[in-house]
Amino acid sequence: MTRVLFAGGGTAGHVEPAIAVAREWRAQHLDSEIAFIGTREGLESRLVPDAGFEIRYITKVRIARRLSPSLLIAPFSLLRSVAQSVSLMRKSDLVVGFGGYVSAPAYLAAALTRTPVVIHEANARPGLANRLGALFTPHTAITHSIDSGKLSDALLAGLPLREDVVSAYRSASHDWSKARSDAKRQLGFDSAKPLIFIFGGSQGSVALNQVIADSRSTLLAQGIQILHGIGARNEAPAEVEGYQPRGYITDMATAYLGADLIISRSGAVTCAEVNTLGRYALFIPLPIGNGEQELNARDLVSQSRAEILPQREFTASWLTTQLKRLLSQSSTAPIAGSDIDINAASKMVSLMEHALHGGR
Repeated sequence: MTRVLFAGGGTAGHVEPAIAVAREWRAQHLDSEIAFIGTREGLESRLVPDAGFEIRYITKVRIARRLSPSLLIAPFSLLRSVAQSVSLMRKSDLVVGFGGYVSAPAYLAAALTRTPVVIHEANARPGLANRLGALFTPHTAITHSIDSGKLSDALLAGLPLREDVVSAYRSASHDWSKARSDAKRQLGFDSAKPLIFIFGGSQGSVALNQVIADSRSTLLAQGIQILHGIGARNEAPAEVEGYQPRGYITDMATAYLGADLIISRSGAVTCAEVNTLGRYALFIPLPIGNGEQELNARDLVSQSRAEILPQREFTASWLTTQLKRLLSQSSTAPIAGSDIDINAASKMVSLMEHALHGGR
């Protein structure tokens, strides 16, 4: 029996690809024991059990982006997390990391216990944890080509997708035009009118929500329909004809398919899912971080299926004046989605098997 430990936490961008690969591994290796390593504060504490996998918790390592008293505590938290991870490594044959604050202690513990490691980097600009982990293993995979560093030689695997996205792609492939019209009706909208789907991730975005609040009446008067993912913690505006606010979108695949225009952040998972199912997107990269969100979106821009706008320029005035042009761009974009990431989870499983056999 092979014991596999998956590490990736904090955001859906780290957790969802890990779950997709875990499911694919389980489908091909029924006798394996699969567990996740995470923290109680991260999104993994909900997503992993919901997906039917066991999760084992370690201490969260908090590292401030700016000078802060918490930096003094970080080394002690890291040592504790590594020690907790070492005990888990002794019961594991393979560690598979997807970045985020959970992965760094896992990589260090794997190095100390000589446990084989496989790494997947979702972003076009690698994060600190995966850059660290790549020092300890040759078994690495990436979603986007990377020009320099240890990960520049990694397997270009793509981004492992959720089951519902893969299933929706395969179903839509029979007739993309019908699939998009059916999806719009399934969402409760008029299939003859344009539909905007706007969301800011699982927690929502105050900045994006405000733009919609300021432009909603004008857009509705123009015959535009709006599906608005406001975020689970934000108060929902009143629903009116043509406007559906939702705290959490449970069926993202149908939303992607039905939308004539998607307005969102450009995290790695969002870009991959839009590439698979979406028609056209306006990406508003998160204005913090290391600039990876803008880089993530560039592949879709090069396909003429998206454009990028800085958050400071995204206003109600900009949206109402540019919307006609955006919808025109959408109508000329390819109606079919892309299959480039459909087999990413299978490629990761092959890499894991390679690592378990000592790279042979």
